[in-house]
Amino acid sequence: MNYICLNHIKNSSVNKIFKYGADVLTVSKALAISRGTTKGILSEETRENVRKSSAIVDKISLSDKAVYGINTGFGPLCTSMISTEDTKKLQENILKSHAVGIGEPVAEEISKLMLVLKIQALAQGYSGIQEATLDRMIWYLENDVIPVVPKQGSVGASGDLAPLSHLFLPLIGLGKVHHKGEIKEAGMLLSTYDLKPIALGAKEGLALINGTQFIAAHAVKVVERFHNLLATADLTAAMMLEGLLGSAKPFEQKLHLLRPYKGNQHVAAHIRSLLADSQIVVSHANCSRVQDPYSLRCIPQVHGASRNAWLHLKEMLEIEINAVTDNPVIFSEDFTVSGGNFHGQPMAMPLDYACLAASEIGNISDRRIYLSLEGTTPGVPKLLMKETGLNSGFMILQYTSAALASENKGLCFPASADSIPTSLGQEDHVSMGSISGRKALQVIENVEKILGIELFCAAQAMDFHAPLKSGKIINAIHEAVRKKVKHLEQDQIMYDVMEATIDMVKNGELLQIAKATAAAENLNYTTEFSTYFEEF
Repeated sequence: MNYICLNHIKNSSVNKIFKYGADVLTVSKALAISRGTTKGILSEETRENVRKSSAIVDKISLSDKAVYGINTGFGPLCTSMISTEDTKKLQENILKSHAVGIGEPVAEEISKLMLVLKIQALAQGYSGIQEATLDRMIWYLENDVIPVVPKQGSVGASGDLAPLSHLFLPLIGLGKVHHKGEIKEAGMLLSTYDLKPIALGAKEGLALINGTQFIAAHAVKVVERFHNLLATADLTAAMMLEGLLGSAKPFEQKLHLLRPYKGNQHVAAHIRSLLADSQIVVSHANCSRVQDPYSLRCIPQVHGASRNAWLHLKEMLEIEINAVTDNPVIFSEDFTVSGGNFHGQPMAMPLDYACLAASEIGNISDRRIYLSLEGTTPGVPKLLMKETGLNSGFMILQYTSAALASENKGLCFPASADSIPTSLGQEDHVSMGSISGRKALQVIENVEKILGIELFCAAQAMDFHAPLKSGKIINAIHEAVRKKVKHLEQDQIMYDVMEATIDMVKNGELLQIAKATAAAENLNYTTEFSTYFEEF
């Protein structure tokens, strides 16, 4: 399921062109190609580079010079020479033997992104891939014939070997593919299109499965969904501030200039813009409460730190998705380098950081949910319902947010802190970055649910301050919630109501409402930090 599809992607023209290997790939461009709103092509210059690299590999395969993966075995078999006549069979064998993934398939969009990222890496002309092989990969994307890739089996070094093997089995007529809502045998599907399997050339099998595209594809989705999560968290937090009569002073610009982290300043400016012209803020300007609890007062520091983590991941990822992560790398017939560009550590660590950062957004949101139930805010009843005793009110919603927050804490152990040697010790340090990516997405999904619960509670709390209103953006969001969820005055089944507000978080609706309202009201909703946090 695609949870969000941001405006600048949805509104992209289908006539946009991206040149693999020549243009710089970004997160938004990768998503646009995978969603069919941008067409990825190979320019003639790129094709020429690919042909030259392929010709170099062919020459090496005919020589007596040992070059890893071209005329030798793999991993601990790197000293085993392969005869000229067997070099092509070697490449087919590696796809078969390394397709050991297990578990449920990853989402189709992840498989699509893997294809996009792999084409970009191979099209740079350092891998010896055949032009026809790249053309077939593009054909799969354009015809929405998407390989089935199991979730588990990669240790995130030597490339994402198992998932990439499954991704490219269909090239040789093996494996399975998603097509028109069904899972089909790749060989049978090719025959319906009157296509034959690709005959892999020397080194091609190795080039296809060396790389970090499984990790990076997950990271692309993390960047997109975490971006929506962060913006939405500021919106739900601002609504909860209003519901609990929180102070606006902790968001003063002068305060955050004394500790000028980009994320902190962005969040403080964001909250200030949301509270501007709020009647609710004015109503308690002279109250006796000196300080709010941390979950309200420290929103810029906590949300801001998570934004800094998002920014770090985005910056690292956009290096990764434009990198050559193959091994060996082919520079010329006389200069090939067996290195470690396939190692997933550069992405594993930022993904673990992002996983923790996302979890903390859920953790502080749960604390605000708990705070809203205490009944200590003037006019806001305990458990967010006037008649309690017979009614339990919103009490048990916080049990769910607490369970999700606790589950996230268990998922935050960094996968990159672990390494289990593989390949008979030849690959004696691995990144486990594939697990980092999967866990980060799981945590983000849990936090989306927590924020949906906060939205539900915050809207209820705000109701008790009527007829006073907040700023225009928060008012618009509150009205949108009320169109889907009524104010509750007695107990009812809650899960379907919760799902409605959770969906509003997941699908990016709150951010879209905020931007549309700002545009309609001519509000200064963006900040000087939008370059960092509002585009990817």
